[in-house]
Amino acid sequence: MRKPRIPPMLADIIQAALTACDGTVFDSRGNCPLCGGAISGYDTKKKQFAVLLDGKGRHPVHVFVKRFACRECKKVVFADEPFYPGTRIGAPVVDLCITFSATMPFSRAATYLAEAGVAVDRMSVRKFALNRSGVIPTADVFGVRLPISIISLSTLAARLGEGGCIEGAEALAACGFPSAYRTPAVPLFSSKKRNEWDK
Repeated sequence: MRKPRIPPMLADIIQAALTACDGTVFDSRGNCPLCGGAISGYDTKKKQFAVLLDGKGRHPVHVFVKRFACRECKKVVFADEPFYPGTRIGAPVVDLCITFSATMPFSRAATYLAEAGVAVDRMSVRKFALNRSGVIPTADVFGVRLPISIISLSTLAARLGEGGCIEGAEALAACGFPSAYRTPAVPLFSSKKRNEWDK
């Protein structure tokens, strides 16, 4: 099998986008998404956003997501975060998996991700691609389709100083605010009402 050809500049864009999120704190949430009740701070959880690869090995990228306790239904809910519901990896990485899988087999998509410096196994790529809903906005960069979330994050990263990280609100906007699409197991209110709360 021929080695995939990933332009080095493309790998740099992807790596810069994901690295800029390392240490970002997500700590805002309006009301409880389940009942609409008032919430109060509970704790902060460290979550793995991505795993980057280089010649020295694997380097995890972590973000910090605040959790809140609802005063009415007593449930613990996360702040608005850059993760799709039911996933344990950042939304931009899922977007990459879906975008690459749209034009190539899952195993090749995983190989392309590895060449770009992102560790995602073939079965995870397959799971994300098959469970997708909606269209991932993309743009052509150096002859490869890239998700807009990666392009937006890399643009924000270009403005950062050495060792800085993106602000939580900026990262959410760049990622398309994926956690806004989470829904409770039993919808208690209309999606219109939930969206009003999230504003």
